[in-house]
Amino acid sequence: MLLSDFDYHLPEELIAQEPLPDRAASRMLVVDRKTETWQDRSFREFASFLHPGDCLVLNDSRVFPSRLFGHREGHGGKVEVFLTRQESADGLRWSALVRPGRKMRSAERIVISDDLTVEIVGRGEFGERTVKLSPKGEVFDVLERAGHVPLPPYIRRPDTATDRERYQTVFARERGSVAAPTAGLHFTPEILEACRAAGADIARVTLHVGLGTFQPLHTEIIEEVKLHSESFVVPPDTVAAMDASSRIVAVGTTSVRAIESDPGRLQTELFISPGFRFQRAGAMLTNFHLPKSSLLVLVCAFASRELALSAYRHAVEARYRFFSYGDCMLIL
Repeated sequence: MLLSDFDYHLPEELIAQEPLPDRAASRMLVVDRKTETWQDRSFREFASFLHPGDCLVLNDSRVFPSRLFGHREGHGGKVEVFLTRQESADGLRWSALVRPGRKMRSAERIVISDDLTVEIVGRGEFGERTVKLSPKGEVFDVLERAGHVPLPPYIRRPDTATDRERYQTVFARERGSVAAPTAGLHFTPEILEACRAAGADIARVTLHVGLGTFQPLHTEIIEEVKLHSESFVVPPDTVAAMDASSRIVAVGTTSVRAIESDPGRLQTELFISPGFRFQRAGAMLTNFHLPKSSLLVLVCAFASRELALSAYRHAVEARYRFFSYGDCMLIL
């Protein structure tokens, strides 16, 4: 398979730049795999598609302000440091993307604020850098003050105070993601209560979103794709809830990857493409994803490439809002 087989045309004006005032006001394209049909619905109707015996799986990872802006020590040039994966238990050593990367050599220091400097200590496989943080105080407290919300590059505006709340699910609790598990952004406490009232059990996994989820793929041959490793946990009570359920409804591609990975490993590089045999996921709620991305390939594996891309073309024609702050798709 070729990466170009997972492409579609998206007018730029359909890329959502702001969240809706109401989290639950998004449109929802409901795709039925058995009948190969779809319906235009509202996310407020989500609970009506759940039944007693369902297990709704949420990713409770919490986004932290992982985008840092500063300057080279002794120079005036601006530098961006995007922390992508924690490499040490004390939170001081990270994998990161650094821009402009070509000018930044090992041992260079970047001044972020009066409380934080960053030193480049190594180079990674895909252009990442290994960096060491030197905070004055507890590292995550300093990052909360000095860091910015890691909005994706297709959101062409600076982050705001509003993004600190809205680029976060209402059920987020385990800090560690550098991008939101965006299918969960639509939920409100009221919608979650409606899911329980419909008879669904609600279980949680934690998959910390990193480069493996959102970085562009580096090869045209699908069978040669290798994703970055991401840390995840599927707690025993979630395994028990899934085992006891009649259907597992996964919220987001990150939840799918977590429950389809070996829960004993704690790190996953799982790349799901057409031909993959799903062992857990019986339905999936997901946002609309970038062309030729690993997330779109996963959706095509779950719904079939032909059905998924046909549904995407309909979403474009019907003027759905795309990507992180956009509308969603429920695949049954």
